Amino acid sequence: MPWNRPIVLLSVGHACVDVYQGAVASLVPFFAAERSYTYAAASGIVLAASVLSSVAQPVFGVLTDRRAIPWLLPVSTILGGLGVALSGLSGSYPLTLLFMAVSGIGVAAYHPESARVARLAGRGSHSAMGWFSFGGNIGFAVAPLMVAAVVATGGLRFSPLLVVPAVVGSVLCLPVLRALERTTAPGFGAPDAKGTDDMVSFVRLSLAVVCRSIAFVGLSTFISLYARQRTGGGTAAGTTALFVLYLGGAAGTVLGSRLASRWDRVTVVRMSYLITVGAVAGTVFAPGSAIYPFIALTSIGLYVPFSLQVTLAQDYLPSRVGTAGGITLGLTVSIGGLAGPLIGSVADATSLQTALTPLILMPALSWLLYRGLPEPATPKHLGTPVPADDDPGVPAGTVRRTA
Repeated sequence: MPWNRPIVLLSVGHACVDVYQGAVASLVPFFAAERSYTYAAASGIVLAASVLSSVAQPVFGVLTDRRAIPWLLPVSTILGGLGVALSGLSGSYPLTLLFMAVSGIGVAAYHPESARVARLAGRGSHSAMGWFSFGGNIGFAVAPLMVAAVVATGGLRFSPLLVVPAVVGSVLCLPVLRALERTTAPGFGAPDAKGTDDMVSFVRLSLAVVCRSIAFVGLSTFISLYARQRTGGGTAAGTTALFVLYLGGAAGTVLGSRLASRWDRVTVVRMSYLITVGAVAGTVFAPGSAIYPFIALTSIGLYVPFSLQVTLAQDYLPSRVGTAGGITLGLTVSIGGLAGPLIGSVADATSLQTALTPLILMPALSWLLYRGLPEPATPKHLGTPVPADDDPGVPAGTVRRTA
């Protein structure tokens, strides 16, 4: 990808926000150990962070389609970090849920506007959106290491230290906001409202994202506990499993944008979901340490579609790219949380393996929903980015319109 300073900064900022989505699942084993939560109660924490986010993200998407709200980037970053940081301070379960809900709202506010800005900064490029999404994946991957370093050392009472990435991320957003104010490129700082919407295809894609979300959030909520069961290991075994799940996502996102350069996005996404069916099955049934390669393959398979689905959704709804980004990015990490308590309840009544087995069907359903979806063309008016390193006279991130 050509050097694009706004995309780089947005990618790092995305990492600083999504580290808190990963932190919620990473905190589950510590809540279970320190506060003796059941599977169902622990998954309720993930639900609290997810349910408001799943509802709020499309709302914020609609707002950003009507008016650019770039100040949401630093404010929502702080809000997302503050909720997680406060979650470990009170032994009250309702307060813990409230703090996680606050974090979820912060995450919800961030994604639609940042996805809209990333699309404009990258001029609709799959590669640019892939790098923006890559930042979020890195945030997910770092989360279990960050939580383990802080909470495993001093317990949940050390959770306020987890606010540090939010402070860093909010500061890094400021140069992006200044670039938005300085740029003279038409449409860069305002909502993009050109093109004809394909609502039927968008709804089918959204349903596929929901199925993918259930698989990913279900695994991310319980994979740490499950890996400890399967391997007979302790905290390190669980942290490693979650790290592999999230790091594989970063690799999958980059791979997805590369594959989309050779084949169309719909074909790449369908192939990925089909492969993921077997990978999830291996994750659920592989014995001992053999679980780890399947976790990695599952993560890659679920994340190859990640950025591609965002650009597909925006191309299906070119007049409402904020809404499209809010729904796809939001549903990817939110709606799946609604299934968490059900998985936890089944695990409490039977076993964690039994509860995770239905997740094998989720990528298969996503594959079916993608059958027959058209490959839309990226609107030509988005143009191409100007590599600042190749044109010293052009400020970093400035774009040139193309015919």
